[in-house]
This record gives sequence, C-alpha cells and structure tokens, in this order.
Amino acid sequence: MARMKILIVEDDRALADVLAYNVRQAGYEVLSAYDGQDGLTQAQVKTPDMIILDLMLPVVDGLEVCRRLRADPATRDIMVLMLTAKAEESDQLIGFSLGADDYVTKPFSVKVLLERIKALERRRRGTETTTTDVVASQGVTIDRRRHRATVHGKPLQLTRSEFRLLETLTRQPGRVFDRSELIDAALGEDTVVMERTIDVHVRALRRKMAEFADLIETVRGVGYRFRDPGASPSSDADADTDEDYAEPAGISRI
Repeated sequence: MARMKILIVEDDRALADVLAYNVRQAGYEVLSAYDGQDGLTQAQVKTPDMIILDLMLPVVDGLEVCRRLRADPATRDIMVLMLTAKAEESDQLIGFSLGADDYVTKPFSVKVLLERIKALERRRRGTETTTTDVVASQGVTIDRRRHRATVHGKPLQLTRSEFRLLETLTRQPGRVFDRSELIDAALGEDTVVMERTIDVHVRALRRKMAEFADLIETVRGVGYRFRDPGASPSSDADADTDEDYAEPAGISRI
C-alpha cells in the first residue's frame, strides 16, 4: 500500500520542521508550504491525501484555503486537519462548517496529533472499503464511489462531512439518529467535538438541499432522521429548525 502523502501548511518554519520530521518518522510522505497560496498550489499540483492546515497564514488565510479546497473538484476530497491557536468554540464551529475533517488546537502533543492523523487515515480506508456504492431514497441519490450526491437529478456540492451525513441518514429512512451517532458517522468515531457541531452540518446541508430540506427532520430532544417514505411530517419532528441551536456569526458557506 502506498504511503499517505501529507502536506503541512504552516508559516512558523521551526514548527513546520518539527511537524515534518515527526510525520515523516511515522511513515508518511511529507510536503511543506509556508503560506496559504503555496499550500493551495501544492494541493492542486501534488494532490496530497491530507493537509495539516494552520489558520493564521500569510498571503491567504487558512479558512480561505479550506474554502477554496472544498470548492475545487480537484481538491475537495483531500482530508483537512486544522492546527491552530484559535481555540474558541465558535472558531471550531466555523472550521467544521467549512469542511475541516478534524481540528486540533495549539499547544498540542505531537503524539496526540499523530493519533488524530491515524484516525483520519482509518476513516478514509473504511470509506474506501464500503461495499454498497449507491443508495437512493425519495429523489436523493448518493454515489459513494464517485462521491456524487443529487436531489431529483440536481447535483449537490457537499463537503466531505455533509456527504457522509446525508448518506448515513438516507441509508435508513425513518430511523432517528442522535447527535453523537451522527458525529461518529460524519466526522469519525475518533473525533472529539461538541454535540452541537453536527447542527452546523445539518443546517448547511438543508440549505444546499433548498426546497427538499424538509426530508431531513429534527426529532425534538433526540436528533435527526431522513423522512420515512410515504410518511408525512409527524408531530415529534420539525424539519425547519435545529433545536436549541444558534449559528455563530461569521460562518461562511462553500
């Protein structure tokens, strides 16, 4: 099996060198960039499997880098691990809303960071070995092999986490998933985040589904479900609101 290629985008060269050394010692191929524009260029040209991305970067900041990566079909499937000193809850929610696969705050343990990298690698391998490639329900079609989602034939431009979230819900219409189950499905079992992080992804997904957003129902006090075929919205579901959730100001969508 080929070694996973990891691009480190970090403007602190001393830290970048320490990261590169440890990631290389762990068996990965390493690339380095010291500003956001160079990071984008290398992502497009060298197609790494994962990017360790600082947020406070010169030329192009890390959030904009992530936004552009997810907007470009050539780079949107690259895993992104944000590594930053911005540790506020709102910062993490913004990062995940832009399509980050994981979020690690500085200062950090190199050993813990390597375990987070391994967790993302396991998640990718698990995705690649799933046997059922296409699932469809009520006009929504998910093609895992092509990483393509459509609703009544209209393509949906989804982040990696939104794609996994929609697939999880669509595979079992009518089943209620609590937030922790959806975090495991969309972000990975090894990801440690706030439960309401999943509300960010649900809200973004509903916006992209537009008039078909009500297929994803909020079950009060529990979580979410994909509407059961043939069933009408029931009294325990509210398709248009995310319970007890207020989106932080400043979140941008891709």
